[in-house]
Amino acid sequence: MFTGIVMAIGRLAALVERSGDLELGIDAGGLEVGRLETGDSVSVQGVCLTVTRKQGSVWFADVSRETLSKTTLGGLKVLDRVNLEPALRMGDPLGGHWVSGHVDAVGTLESLKEDARSRRLVFSLPPALMRFVAPKGSICVDGVSLTVGEVGQSSFDVNIIPHTLQATTLGALEVGAGVNIEIDVVARYLDRLIVKTAE
Repeated sequence: MFTGIVMAIGRLAALVERSGDLELGIDAGGLEVGRLETGDSVSVQGVCLTVTRKQGSVWFADVSRETLSKTTLGGLKVLDRVNLEPALRMGDPLGGHWVSGHVDAVGTLESLKEDARSRRLVFSLPPALMRFVAPKGSICVDGVSLTVGEVGQSSFDVNIIPHTLQATTLGALEVGAGVNIEIDVVARYLDRLIVKTAE
């Protein structure tokens, strides 16, 4: 589990095709690579990946075809920046919200505008997922825990403060960019309970 509080921005150091899927090598950047062990989980742009090996400051992870089809990881290029968060450990603070690292869909940045010192971003999302998005609720975008602002028929907006713009990759997003979206896990289970109760 993660909280959506990005701990460092890394860079893609290597990208190798492996029989139809990929192996990614990620330079840990400011993330302490010494704390990562083989088998550990790390959120990369909101996607839970497993450390398979380390080489200096670079750690490696395999990305399946399923993950490539459901996320933006297949579009990464060497030197691209990525948001990193290691999995929670006992005693770590819960600064964001519960995040599993299981991406629900790729959303699209429809518009952005400056809002005082912050930036307001509007993302579109497949209509089937919009019922899980609520004003003032939580949502994870590229691994970043955010608070939802306004909600439309097929889109929602978020307000990004200056710190988040600098400490994550969200500050570099351009209109039309795809982003990994994970809906609030609590909303997902509540929906499931409601459906089962109604049956």
